[in-house]
Amino acid sequence: MDVPVDVPPDNKVQDIQVDQQVNHRALSSALRKLDLFLLPIATIAYFLNFLDRSNIGNAKAAGLQTDLKLTNRQYSIALTVTYVPYIVAELPLTLAMKRVGPHILIPTLVVSWGLVTLFQGFVHSYGGLIAARFFLGLTEGAILPGLVTYLSSFYHRQVLGKRLAFFFSATSLAGAFSGLLASAILNMEGVSGKRGWQWIFILEGLLTVVCGAITFFILPQDLSTARYLTIEERDALRLAHEIDGGATAAHERFSFKHMVQAMRSPQLWMVFAMFFGNGVTLYSLAYFAPTIVQGLGYKGISIQLHSVPPYACSAFVAVVACYMSDRLRHRGSFIVGASIISIIGYAMFLGSTNHHTLYGSLFLQVIGAYTMAPLLSTWMPNNLAPYYTRVTGIAFGFISTNSGGILSTWLFPTTDAPRYKKATWTAMGLSISIVVLAIMNSIFLAIQNKNRGTVPTVQENLEDSVNSLDDLGDKDPRFRYIT
Repeated sequence: MDVPVDVPPDNKVQDIQVDQQVNHRALSSALRKLDLFLLPIATIAYFLNFLDRSNIGNAKAAGLQTDLKLTNRQYSIALTVTYVPYIVAELPLTLAMKRVGPHILIPTLVVSWGLVTLFQGFVHSYGGLIAARFFLGLTEGAILPGLVTYLSSFYHRQVLGKRLAFFFSATSLAGAFSGLLASAILNMEGVSGKRGWQWIFILEGLLTVVCGAITFFILPQDLSTARYLTIEERDALRLAHEIDGGATAAHERFSFKHMVQAMRSPQLWMVFAMFFGNGVTLYSLAYFAPTIVQGLGYKGISIQLHSVPPYACSAFVAVVACYMSDRLRHRGSFIVGASIISIIGYAMFLGSTNHHTLYGSLFLQVIGAYTMAPLLSTWMPNNLAPYYTRVTGIAFGFISTNSGGILSTWLFPTTDAPRYKKATWTAMGLSISIVVLAIMNSIFLAIQNKNRGTVPTVQENLEDSVNSLDDLGDKDPRFRYIT
């Protein structure tokens, strides 16, 4: 394909080395269409996923624990129960997504957990809450690794980061929107004889069911079925994947060998460990930010409203960080920076008793945790190939995140309120470990690239790159890791 000579710089795709082989106009047009039609759908699905999993924190602040007569231990068990089926379901359902079709499995999961969330508003006992949380975890389990895998099959590595930042901004927006929505829904206290916290589950679950049903009609299976893309745009996207050392894997069959190949990759295990630390900090804030705010002296609806601003700020910072990370083709230093922001926030929380300082520290904690999440979620698929190696790594990463989520459910007993020193020290230690691991992983990947420096890259030798990547994947000496 010829390169148009009049393509404006803003429409140029960054960092693709063999420019002569890519139709920039078609590629830029295709990416814009994906950004307009595909990315918002995936983002809304994950927004609803995080909203429906974490809204129990808002419900707790609105009286759920008191009405159901739950002890602190029982409440923590209810949160933990969510993660057991969640973790078990992640890998098998993500692997099944290619066979079933993401256009079928993703909407099915969305509708299913929406129904579970809705029914959660009708529970009247500890046993009912446990059952609801179990099925919520089972139906939500594959959605995050499935959506990240799905997006990575449309977007090539060097433009994926900023898209995942937008995608993961759903977690920040869910944290912010959950507080706003909860404060509005709590005005329905007593309507039809139901408490305000019950209406939180009922209305948010109903919203998810409706959105999931619509998704059945608009989500494409793969590049070939995205009706809004022209033939030239599809070809440009496929070629961009091949040049970038990735693959859309439309033709690849399941291979257990490729799963084993992922588990033998040192970079998988270093990012795996970072995911665990990020999971603890991320879900601690998601579940307990309203509780922390309540401990600072805020009451009633004010609790929900004061949990909003930190998440709104984190969405902005995450998008900017991932945009720069894509431009520089580098992840590690941005993860280190986000971790340091978190560490400063935890230090402020431990070192001060001033309520304004404590509330300000919450901003830094949220910004750090919610900026790390999209960067880590981009780093894992960036450096694993082919398809089933990448899927395995993505699933393992989110298994680790949700294992961290289990730990987070036990870190905030009311006996530690309002300072929660044990939880804060734990989160700080894990953030420090992420700094160390990110530096180690960047150095390891840079050494691997240096050792491959004399070998022609995938971009310089496309003739049989797809077959080689399907076999050797990221072990192909022409593959270049993103540090």
